[in-house]
Amino acid sequence: MKKKSVLIVDDEKNIRLTLTQTLETMDIETGTAINGEEALSKLKDREYDLILLDLKMPGMDGMDVLRRVVEIRPDIRIIIITAHGTIESAVEAMKLGAVDFIQKPFAPKEIREIVTQVIDREKVDVKKATDYSTRLELAKRCINEKQFEAAIEHIKKAVSLDTSRPEAFNLLGALYEIRGDKYEAQNYYRAALDLDASYKPAIDNLHRTTSWNVEGEVILGDISKSINDNHKKKKKDSKNE
Repeated sequence: MKKKSVLIVDDEKNIRLTLTQTLETMDIETGTAINGEEALSKLKDREYDLILLDLKMPGMDGMDVLRRVVEIRPDIRIIIITAHGTIESAVEAMKLGAVDFIQKPFAPKEIREIVTQVIDREKVDVKKATDYSTRLELAKRCINEKQFEAAIEHIKKAVSLDTSRPEAFNLLGALYEIRGDKYEAQNYYRAALDLDASYKPAIDNLHRTTSWNVEGEVILGDISKSINDNHKKKKKDSKNE
C-alpha cells in the first residue's frame, strides 16, 4: 500500500520539526514549506494527500493558500493550524471545503488523532453509518467536497441519533451561514449552547453573528447602555463647542 504523504506549511521551524517527527511515527511521508509561495511550488512537483496549513503566515497567508489550492488541487484535504484564527475565517474556510482545525499549542497526540481522522474519513461507508460520530464524519467529507446540502442532511441524521451533543448543532449553524441564513444559524448556535453553555465554538459564533460595529464593536445585549453612553458623549461634546 502506498504511504500517505503530508505537506506541512508553517513559518515556524519548531512547528515544522514537531509535525514532521510526529507524522513519521505514523509511517507518513512528509514535505515542508516555510510559506505559501513555497507550498504552491511544491504542490506542482508532487501529489500530496493532505496539507497541514498554518493560517497566519507572513506574505501569502493561509486563506490565500487555501483558495489557490482549491483551484489547482480540489481533491486534497487540508487541516488548518492556527493560534490566531477567527470564527469568520473558519466559516470562510468551510466555504472552500476545509472543515478541520487544530489550534496551537498542540500535543503530538492531537496531531496523530486529527490526521488519522481525516485519512480514515475517506473510507467511511454511507451504508454502515449508523452512529452519531460516523454521520458527522460523512458530513465533514461532504464539506470537503463542497456538497453542503448533503452535509446538512448527514448532520441532521447525527442529531436524530444523539440530541445531547453540541458539535452537530454548531456545525449546522455554520452551514446555514454558508447558505446565507444567519437567523437560522443563530438558532442552531443557541441550541448548541442550550446543551453545553461552555461550548466555545458556539459561544464565539453566536457572539459574532449578534454583533455589529458603530465606531467599534457593539454587542446586542449591551446596545441600550452603549447607545445611551454614546448619546451622553455627543451631548457633552456639543455643550463644549
